[in-house]
Amino acid sequence: MGLWTRKSIRELQESSEEGNHKLKRHLTSFDLILLGIGCVIGAGLFSITGIAAAENAGPAIVIAFLIAAVGCAFAGLCYSELAAMIPIAGSAYTYAFATLGEFIAWIIGWNLILEYAIGAAAVSISWSAYMVSLLKDFNIELPAAFVASPWQPISHVAGVYEYGFINLPALLIIAVISVILIVGIKQSAVFNAAMVLTKVSVVILFIALGAFYINYDNYKPFLPPNTGEFGHFGWSGVMRAAGVVFFAYIGFDAVSTAAQEAKTPQKSMPIGILGSLVICTILYVLFSLVMTGLVNYKDLNVAAPAALAIENTPFHWLQGLVKLAILAGLTSVMLVLLLGQSRVFYAMAKDGLLPSMFANIHPTYHTPWISNLILLVFSGLIGAFAPLSVVGHMTSIGTLFAFAIVCAGVLVLRYTEPKLYRPFKTPWVPFVPIMGILVCLLMMLSLGIETWLRLIVWLVIGVLVYFYYGRFHR
Repeated sequence: MGLWTRKSIRELQESSEEGNHKLKRHLTSFDLILLGIGCVIGAGLFSITGIAAAENAGPAIVIAFLIAAVGCAFAGLCYSELAAMIPIAGSAYTYAFATLGEFIAWIIGWNLILEYAIGAAAVSISWSAYMVSLLKDFNIELPAAFVASPWQPISHVAGVYEYGFINLPALLIIAVISVILIVGIKQSAVFNAAMVLTKVSVVILFIALGAFYINYDNYKPFLPPNTGEFGHFGWSGVMRAAGVVFFAYIGFDAVSTAAQEAKTPQKSMPIGILGSLVICTILYVLFSLVMTGLVNYKDLNVAAPAALAIENTPFHWLQGLVKLAILAGLTSVMLVLLLGQSRVFYAMAKDGLLPSMFANIHPTYHTPWISNLILLVFSGLIGAFAPLSVVGHMTSIGTLFAFAIVCAGVLVLRYTEPKLYRPFKTPWVPFVPIMGILVCLLMMLSLGIETWLRLIVWLVIGVLVYFYYGRFHR
């Protein structure tokens, strides 16, 4: 097999039903929408909104969310076409194999580890910090050395820093979620639904109660004039804010990794991907509108802007619920990320690019249980011992790279296989895929040089693994 060998669509479709131990189709369109919401709405809603409003857009952060949603929709429409055509586990990896060939597919699969496995580790570190904070509200103090990594200072006495030993809560939550994923996709979907219900209920409660206490003077001016510096208010500030909040949307692509476990993937995959994007956009817009109405945008550059907004209402008890919603949000994000990564590993192992154990399906639970166990160790140890500052920055660039490849895949297939049956067709081709590619590349260029260097090192390692293992085990 050559580097640029492509798999036919028919071959990919037939491979999904091979063998006695295969992934079971349990998920409905509603389950897929909840998976998308589970991964998109995390702690970012409660923090990134305030920062972008204070530094870039003011109350016009609402417009920034809408612009970011349009940009994300370009990629979402392309994902929907390929997910309906190729309802196979593997997401962007599988789509790249069908459109751009084996080598590009490997690069994307390797890159998705940055979004899913390392992303889950980054979220586990944030989950640990919020859990420690919530326990403190109940006067429960955990030993500082066991809630921080060896890179994280926990005290500073006479010029000497004392560091943590292990972030135990981060490791434990990864372990709990991995066990849930091993037990079964249906049970995982039920758990995710409970987490989504919790956080969405709190978001709706914040919107509904806060709307009665909006100070409309806080909306004046709705679009603050530019300060003379690009990106600081005015329309350039709105565009800069759109770039910032764009990352609040990434994660909807994890829906496509569950395609092989959807009951009617040709119909439900587009509904799951686009439905979750629409719902999350509505919640983001309403939430940001209420927040900037309760607090002047200049005061929102704080770690917990939602808590500050609640102080301007009589409902101070909502602050505890917000922490609970954040924990629920982070939990569902980790579940969907680890679910997605195990399915990408499964697809790559089925193709021979990874050891066959990654494709081992449990005879009772019908889940890729060995992949989940390996992820428990890999993501759990990163969460327990790595610094958040390094782990978090690696996630976004890998995601955007995958988005761009999926958009390119739609263009290639429309040219090479124009007569293929498409249950869902991306509208306005080539405009939509080209815009999707451009938006993703612009977002990637906005990231720092250190993030790019880490990506290059990661890709070099991936290329070495491919040429010394994957290429010879096809």
